[in-house]
Amino acid sequence: MDNRNFIAKRAAAYFQSGDVVNLGIGIPSLCGSYAVDGVLFQSENGFIGIGSTVKEGLMKNNRFVNAGGVHFIPVPGASAFDVAMAFGVIRSGRLAATVLGGLQVSAKGDLANWSTPGRAFGMGGAMDLCNGSRKVIVAMELVAKDGSPKIVETCTLPLTALQCVNHIVTDRCVINVTPEGLVLSEIRKGHTVEEIQAAVEPKLLVAPDLIEMEED
Repeated sequence: MDNRNFIAKRAAAYFQSGDVVNLGIGIPSLCGSYAVDGVLFQSENGFIGIGSTVKEGLMKNNRFVNAGGVHFIPVPGASAFDVAMAFGVIRSGRLAATVLGGLQVSAKGDLANWSTPGRAFGMGGAMDLCNGSRKVIVAMELVAKDGSPKIVETCTLPLTALQCVNHIVTDRCVINVTPEGLVLSEIRKGHTVEEIQAAVEPKLLVAPDLIEMEED
């Protein structure tokens, strides 16, 4: 399994049947393939009940497009509504979780995920999702393409939200954000605590019951 799907599969393990969950673009969008039955996916442009992506060669219905512009097949019982109601769902705390990509996560759980120097795509609904969801899961590679840390003491990129992240799921480990600090709770086979610590800026606490991440 490639790293992106490995991350998505682990992030999806946080979902339970009956949860309403919002998925961001990129790695988070892959989580739907690994969710247990009964999870309902929500989109900021006005859907609950987003199903599988329409595969190439099949007829696409332009009424069924998620917030990332991807055509999908609605599940039985899906609902469609306007954007105002979609954000009402988010802001009223009805989302069990959101999974978002990350550019930086700070030691306190601050998230920066929408802008880098010279490139700004717009924050979209991420600010609302970070503040309205009961659980915020960041799914990302542990380090940037140039090897620099993405888990930092303090975010230097424009912030999405403050102290919002609960779990960071990466290609090498899972880190939980707690009042005591960042806790390394799971590690992938072939990696070490020392290696993970060297790849992040904040001092990590190691869970006494540190476990190995599941592989296919």
